[in-house]
Amino acid sequence: MHTLNASKIRAIAHRRMALSALRAKSSLSVRLARYNSHMAIARSLEGQGGVQ
Repeated sequence: MHTLNASKIRAIAHRRMALSALRAKSSLSVRLARYNSHMAIARSLEGQGGVQ
């Protein structure tokens, strides 16, 4: 059985927050900035934690 490590859980959470940022009722520039910020964090977590 596979277990989820902390970095994988955080990466998934940041991907979900990134998608939520796109649907928020904010200006396009704010939504895009929040999306990019969360995706950058998710990518870095995947890189360091060995997330597949």
